[in-house]
Amino acid sequence: MAFGPILFGAVFVASTVTAVDRSRATERLAVAAAAARTSIDALCQQLRAAADAVALTADHRGAATQVVGRGLAAAVQVTDVTGQIIVATPNAPPAPWRDCGDHARPTGPVAALAVRVELHDISGAALGTVTAAQPVDPMLVARLAAVTGVAVTLLDGAAPTLTVAHSTESDGGAEAVLAAASALREEGVTSTPDGRYLRRVGPAPGQPLPLVLSVPSDQPPGLYPVLIAVVLLAALLGVAVAWRLARVTTRPLVELAGAVDRVAAGDLTARVPVRSGDEIGRLAEAFNRMTRETGGYLAALASSRDQLRGHLAVLGDTLASTHDLQRILRVILHSALAATGARAGAVLLTEPGGMLVAQCTEGLDEYWAGTGTPQVPLGSSVVGAVAATGQPCRGRMETAAASPGEPRCGTYIAVPFAAPEAGRTADSRSGEEGAASARPLGVLALYDRLGGEEFDDDDLATLQTFAGHVAVAVDNVRVHEEAQRLSLTDPLTGLWNYRYLRESLRREVERANRFGRMVSVLVLDLDRFKKINDTYGHAAGDTVLAEFARRVRGEIREVDLAFRQGGEEFVVLLPETDARGATIVAERLGAATRNTPVAVLGHAGVQESIGFTVSIGIAVYPDHAETGLRVLEAADEALYAAKSAGRDTWRVAQDTSRITDPGDGGTGVRAAHAAPPTREMPVSAVTSSPIDGLPRAGPVDATGAPAERDESA
Repeated sequence: MAFGPILFGAVFVASTVTAVDRSRATERLAVAAAAARTSIDALCQQLRAAADAVALTADHRGAATQVVGRGLAAAVQVTDVTGQIIVATPNAPPAPWRDCGDHARPTGPVAALAVRVELHDISGAALGTVTAAQPVDPMLVARLAAVTGVAVTLLDGAAPTLTVAHSTESDGGAEAVLAAASALREEGVTSTPDGRYLRRVGPAPGQPLPLVLSVPSDQPPGLYPVLIAVVLLAALLGVAVAWRLARVTTRPLVELAGAVDRVAAGDLTARVPVRSGDEIGRLAEAFNRMTRETGGYLAALASSRDQLRGHLAVLGDTLASTHDLQRILRVILHSALAATGARAGAVLLTEPGGMLVAQCTEGLDEYWAGTGTPQVPLGSSVVGAVAATGQPCRGRMETAAASPGEPRCGTYIAVPFAAPEAGRTADSRSGEEGAASARPLGVLALYDRLGGEEFDDDDLATLQTFAGHVAVAVDNVRVHEEAQRLSLTDPLTGLWNYRYLRESLRREVERANRFGRMVSVLVLDLDRFKKINDTYGHAAGDTVLAEFARRVRGEIREVDLAFRQGGEEFVVLLPETDARGATIVAERLGAATRNTPVAVLGHAGVQESIGFTVSIGIAVYPDHAETGLRVLEAADEALYAAKSAGRDTWRVAQDTSRITDPGDGGTGVRAAHAAPPTREMPVSAVTSSPIDGLPRAGPVDATGAPAERDESA
């Protein structure tokens, strides 16, 4: 009666042990397969990093030697676009090399794993490829066996003619594994006659090698007799088994659960003690390996973050230290390209007339169709639509579907930017919808992300940050330019003001003194202007002043400078002009004033015609004074002489080369000072910007010197 149940229990236990043994073997093989894939993927990532390092440097040979020397790859080859090898490290593994991205079943032996990276120049043009390789040899198979904790066999060839390339199995065991693997489906588990369990792994994406993993069966020989003994001794061994399970299983699981909690709290230094070589021990090893790799990934992310912070620091320094819009846009665009991994990009600003004009581009020589500065109408193409709607856009574009004003690209991302004031007003009025309706200043667009992938939401958020910097930069530069213009010009006449007069006079005198030239100064004062204000009103007087300023600009060269010194008094600065040329200009200004009355509205709103004249004083540096302010004072004294002579005329300052000197010993005369040599310098009448970068009007030569006056005009 008792023997039957005991025997039945023994048989039941035997079958259960067999099932458990197979389950444990399957689990071990699954863990080992995951470890094998991870190890081979890590090797491929290492080869890709090595190839990228060589591709990103100009000295490919030196970089390849350094990569091989550091053990990142066994061999590196650089080929041109025709496939010809231009750089190759010695001792390269024999062919064939299997690409890490190839997951098709190989038809022959695999001598090495390789990663190929495209090589491009700074404009994005293909220059060739860089290939990093690592040999597939018994040492690699042995390392995989050590990492996975199981026996590893590398197959050679395709079914049904499979052979063993390398194996950590014994000679007889390799043959048994090969025979069982020939009839095994991928990722399936089977057993061999000698009691081993095996599983095929790969080839698959990220794991291009055809491998067979095997573990020995844990089922002991003579199972049934042992089970009968176990059944009889079960009661006696129950306590011992419970204690053993508590020590071997429960304690490691508690430690593993505690380590998981620490990792969840952000502590990636948590490790689990590996107390055994069974599944719990391998699970602990896998957990420790996972935390180490996660820490490495976080370190890489931190490095990328630090790099982005560095770009933002450079950007902040540039924004704080310069008002050069082109320089600011170049820094912002370069930082955006580095942060997103794009090959090319452009910053386009909205211009009057509804056009987007590229102010700064990088890498667009082979992307943008046509020649000249890229221009896109608002509402046309992707960037035009982004500018018109105020909504960012990203995606993939086919070359055939690109608009005429669109760059030839595969992927793109474009973000609009508006003036900060416009964005704040729109937000306070109607939230995001109001901000979208505000007309943007322009668009920041990037094209073709490295690696062929599309831009993602993180890239969009990053680009919006840089677009905000562009908006602030453009707005600041425009506000600065407007403030500078207002600080140097007279709001009524549009002429330069007295502040800029002093600076310009100093600069022109220094230039004349350096090159031995002359500078003429004309001080003009409208005759009896107070009577005009009293008779017709101050509005009419303002009209006369504005009209007089317009006539002055019409009678002087573009290189000459006109200023409103204050009230009805004006100053004209004539570089490279002697007294004779200055008197000719004075005659023109007097004729332009007296010959044409000005139509104004009087006190009663009736349009009346006012005639007026001007008195002019002339002084020349260095003939009449040795400094700019003294020349201005001499011209002012000459103006009073013209006023005393009856107005509507001009006078030249008196020669001051001989003046009374109280310290001359009683003679009352001081010897004339030696005036520096002066001469007029003929220049070609071409328009260009002066070297000093200050506001200028008129023909100048390549050095910034003013052109010769045409006295016959």
